[in-house]
Amino acid sequence: MANDFSSSDNYRHVLKYTSIFGSVQGLNILIGLVRNKVIALLLGPGGMGLVSLFNTISTFISQATSLGISFSAVRRISELYDTGDSSSLRHYAKVVRGWTLLITLAGFLLSIVLSPLFNKLSFSWGDHTLHYALLAPAIAMMAITGCETAILKGTRCLRALATVQVSTAILVLLTTTPLYYFFGESAIVPVITLTAFITMVFTLRHSLRIVPLSLSGAFGMLGEGMDMIRLGVSFTLAGIIGSGAEMIVRSYLNVAGNLDMVGLYNSAYMLTVTYGGMVFSAMENDYYPRLSAAGSRKQMTKIVNCQIEVALTMLSPMVAALIVFLPIVIPLLFSYTFSPVVPMAQVSVFTLLAKALSMPLCYINLAKGCSLAYLIIEGTYYLVFIFLVIFGFKHLGLIGTGIAITIAHLAELVIVYVYSRVKFGFRFSRQTLLSIMIHTPLCAICYILTFGTQSVTYWISGTALVSIITILSFRRLKNSTRKKA
Repeated sequence: MANDFSSSDNYRHVLKYTSIFGSVQGLNILIGLVRNKVIALLLGPGGMGLVSLFNTISTFISQATSLGISFSAVRRISELYDTGDSSSLRHYAKVVRGWTLLITLAGFLLSIVLSPLFNKLSFSWGDHTLHYALLAPAIAMMAITGCETAILKGTRCLRALATVQVSTAILVLLTTTPLYYFFGESAIVPVITLTAFITMVFTLRHSLRIVPLSLSGAFGMLGEGMDMIRLGVSFTLAGIIGSGAEMIVRSYLNVAGNLDMVGLYNSAYMLTVTYGGMVFSAMENDYYPRLSAAGSRKQMTKIVNCQIEVALTMLSPMVAALIVFLPIVIPLLFSYTFSPVVPMAQVSVFTLLAKALSMPLCYINLAKGCSLAYLIIEGTYYLVFIFLVIFGFKHLGLIGTGIAITIAHLAELVIVYVYSRVKFGFRFSRQTLLSIMIHTPLCAICYILTFGTQSVTYWISGTALVSIITILSFRRLKNSTRKKA
């Protein structure tokens, strides 16, 4: 059985797949950094804020109409792939693609119908209704990409997935940079559409080789996909709530502040949350299926603790490095006009540590079929998130939003841990608690250094602390993989 690992095997397994998916994600992030640098230089904070708003709306509509197919279809496709029954696999792929045609049409129409509402909610100046309506083709193509990505994941075509992600990122960078250079902010919507088109084409190129396209009678088979839809709805609703919360926050910052504030907030958000995906990207692809297969609470607790410890240990050096070097990193990655966001980013980076603890716990509800509990916890977190960010920005400006984001993630951690303890009998292992007690104070010391001036002492002390945390993390991971070997 996949879960009958010794402790060392568990750590090796988690490290292996975290490294694989993290490497691909890291390369994508590197390319994304270059792209963001280009956007920052060509469009400035206001342009980045506009890009952020349009991308957030696109993601919101896409998630609202996707019914979670890109997530829920993977399990059944994977089961059929393991049986070697190619006929059943092709049949189920037809069912998935039939549903995809429906959600593609729904996303296209919804983006057009709701464009006046989105314009009213997110802008206090000008009329951007047409811009939102023109996002419809991109949203339709995103739905197709999600379906075909599920097929690639379910058939374990990880190399193809990696190729699609890297190739798309490179081609998008090369094709969209000239558009921003020549047309400025007018190119934002065309770039989003072009990005969706390139991603869809590369994904189809690989998925159609695995399962050739066949839609004959697909609509008559839609009933066979109801289990898939039910599974995906909770995941989808949580995504909608998350995208909606981000949309509300960005719209508030635009109305209460300006587009520059949205751009500054978004740059910090990308650095402190999105780039943690280098470690978190393995959870949906590897951790979630293993957790679903856990046959007992003991196995479940072991798998969750192992995932938490590896994630926490790998993220700690990143957190420390970001805290210390953000005064250099942000101007380097964006431009000096983004320097005001440094204090916000330095405090909100602690969300990575909180997510390393809370995210593996959140997956327990999905793995055990407790979809309503998952939805309630996520909904509660985002309500707290919206309230705290608005309160923080109103009273303390950008650094207030950073403090608010961190507090919101800590609140989520407390809620999900208490629930997991009561419902599933989960508790942190001694090794996990030791990791928390080692890494959290060291990262906190790095943050305390930021209260002083950026003198030679600051850089020497900060570099030394980052080095110590990195060495401790490396040794801890190395020792964990050797235990009981």
